[in-house]
Amino acid sequence: MGLISFSLLSWSVGFTLCFLILLLPEAKADSLNTSTSRNGGGSQCGEYTNQLMEDGTCRLVATLPQLDERRCPDMFRCSDEVSYWLHENEERKQQIVALKETISELQEELRNHRHRIKVLELQSEEKRHLNISLEQRFHELEVHYAEASSLLHLQGTLILDLQNQLHNLTLLMDKVKRSSDCSINIVRPNHLQNTQEALHPEIQHVGNCPIDCASIYYNGVRRSGLYTVVPLLASMPVEVYCDMDTDGGGWTVIQRRVDGSVSFDRSWREYRDGFGDLHSEFWLGNNHIHELSTQGDYSLRIDLEDWSIQHKHALYQSFSVEDEEHQYRLHVSGFSGTVQDSFGWYHDKQHFSTPDTGNICAEISHGGWWYNQCFYANLNGVYYRGGHYTPKGRGSLGPDGIVWYSWKDSDYYSLRKVSMMIRPRSFHTRLSP
Repeated sequence: MGLISFSLLSWSVGFTLCFLILLLPEAKADSLNTSTSRNGGGSQCGEYTNQLMEDGTCRLVATLPQLDERRCPDMFRCSDEVSYWLHENEERKQQIVALKETISELQEELRNHRHRIKVLELQSEEKRHLNISLEQRFHELEVHYAEASSLLHLQGTLILDLQNQLHNLTLLMDKVKRSSDCSINIVRPNHLQNTQEALHPEIQHVGNCPIDCASIYYNGVRRSGLYTVVPLLASMPVEVYCDMDTDGGGWTVIQRRVDGSVSFDRSWREYRDGFGDLHSEFWLGNNHIHELSTQGDYSLRIDLEDWSIQHKHALYQSFSVEDEEHQYRLHVSGFSGTVQDSFGWYHDKQHFSTPDTGNICAEISHGGWWYNQCFYANLNGVYYRGGHYTPKGRGSLGPDGIVWYSWKDSDYYSLRKVSMMIRPRSFHTRLSP
């Protein structure tokens, strides 16, 4: 039987070209020299194989047997697999085209996204710079606001202080004007004055104004009570309590303790300006004490009362207090009295101290005084009832009561009442007019 070879189909799978070659059957099927890579199967129509060639083509070989001159009814039945792969290849081609279109669309979308990202990055950079500028501006505004608030608070404080000063000055002027022999002209502050000058209006003395309680006594007043005086060195009138009964009268009271109603554990500023109630317990104020005691030669009298209602007094012929610049340094001498001295000999030439100035004695004693190391007399201490006391309950490190050591020979006996008052050394009592 002869070998007949003819080309049936040609097609492309990707980049591979396949040819179908049909071999007519020979007398012996095993005489064919084939290198099959896959057996396609067999039937009464013969067998077929396919082989991938070195040039990338696909070779299909079919062997058709002789069947007593009968013809195979379906000679190309073995090409079903080729049709299958042709169909698969067409589908793959369509899928590849669809994938290429999808990739193209995705690439275009990716470019659009990149463009949008670039735009957003530029916008973000602009906003970042804008935010930095806004933050700097906000910080500047905060600084300006803090400065404005501070200035506003200071201005409010100054205005309130001015209002209080003017109110007090008006009240004092009304009281002074009720005295027929005294008149005062006040230079009111104006807009050309600075703040410090406005807080302290200048006062000009006109007429015969009392400079202390002795002046009021000489004017014929003999009743103890509250009066207004104008010390020669004072910046404004001062309301004081005048004792017109003790030892002839004419005393200007600068301190009093009677019932513990007022705390004397105060700051430097409070002791400077004065505090308390002139009708009961008070400290007149170091500024006022300085102005009164330095306008002439003054004496100091200290009255003491214990819890047995016994009375003692100490008299000092010379008494004065320096100004704030010199920390209200004390000058006291010329002692006499009914009790041994506990004040002049130990506290003379001492500076005034308060608990907030860092003086350990003032901190221990809880009051302001002319401390040495620390005291033999402490008339601004803590008010204890009953006399003998213990400071343990108050967390103290030492004695802190109202003490006159030489009377009770103890730092732990607190007196019931004390007062300090001054008058001119040259004072002489007069008969009432």
